[in-house]
Amino acid sequence: MRNSAEVVIIGGGVIGVAVAYHLAKQGCRDVLVLERDYLASGATGRCGAGVRQQWGTEMNLRMSIPSVKMFESMNHDLEYDGDIEFKQGGYLLLAYTEVGWEQFQKNVALQQQHGLGVRLCTPEEAKEIVPHLNTEGLVGATYNATDGHCNPFHVTDAYAKAARRLGVEIQTFTEVTAIRRSNGQIVGVETTRGPVATKTVVNAGGAWSGQLSAMAGVEIPVRPERHQILVTEPVAPMQGPMVMSFHHHLYCQQTPHGSFIMGLGDPSEVAGFNQRASWQFLEEMAQKITWLLPPLRGVRVVRQWSGLYEMTPDRTPILGGVSGVEGLFLATGFSGHGFMLAPMTGVLLAEAILGLPASLPIEKMDLGRFARGELFYEPSVV
Repeated sequence: MRNSAEVVIIGGGVIGVAVAYHLAKQGCRDVLVLERDYLASGATGRCGAGVRQQWGTEMNLRMSIPSVKMFESMNHDLEYDGDIEFKQGGYLLLAYTEVGWEQFQKNVALQQQHGLGVRLCTPEEAKEIVPHLNTEGLVGATYNATDGHCNPFHVTDAYAKAARRLGVEIQTFTEVTAIRRSNGQIVGVETTRGPVATKTVVNAGGAWSGQLSAMAGVEIPVRPERHQILVTEPVAPMQGPMVMSFHHHLYCQQTPHGSFIMGLGDPSEVAGFNQRASWQFLEEMAQKITWLLPPLRGVRVVRQWSGLYEMTPDRTPILGGVSGVEGLFLATGFSGHGFMLAPMTGVLLAEAILGLPASLPIEKMDLGRFARGELFYEPSVV
């Protein structure tokens, strides 16, 4: 492993390797990615793999639309020898209260202003899109056909291989134990394999990003929160779109291989690094999904697991440099949506690090917004 680098990226999930690739693409190839386990071993490899553009805040919307464009051409653009398995079956979002329906109408108005082909649906129209949907209590829905899902392991692999071809070094099973700074400037990191001198560190550590930032003397409002998922046996194709209900805190999609992947958020989940699977989740998930999508009653569960969201107070990512610590950059706080926003995050962080003109006003998403009271509260989170 090299003992110096122009940029050190901490975290080998999809965010870390996407940033590395876009740095190298812009000509900054003295880049070292450090991952304490294997690539995609954290939240990336445990996520539900959904990719959507139906958001309630402008910045998440402006990040997600170009990210989808990049997913669409990723196999070609990254010269990937595999397939990221991007399937655009759409997202059907369900509203069960008048308050929720009013929020959906606001969201759709914003989304359409940015050119998204999303539409409001009656319960009858929602059932036309997903015929086996139980519409009991449904007030309305929104549908966008270009949303979808893809394989997070293959996306991470595609970025990593493309970055390596451009000269990026990626070291797995290498843990960062300290971040060194001097007179307000990053000067290096300590690792389990020795020190690395650098003036630029990118914290893409996901749920552990708070601990990493603390090593540099910076406190960030990011807390880890467990979310649980299960996957079923493969069955014949029956559902095109992802079905999502914020009211029930759940989502459910059928993969190209026929399996159903579904997850359930728990509003009472306490902050922490617990990643154990629970029988309570399995029971509640089964009850809710067989009521919402009755034909799934006979589909057998193969396995279940959990992963960690990195939650911020406004459920919106923290991106960019840190005032008072020259050379420290943050790419964290995605609140469960890092995978789907990763392509544009890679672009924006590379621009910020290299001092290039910004594709989007990234300064709005900096750490300082919490002190300024300029938060972006994202209403569309499971």
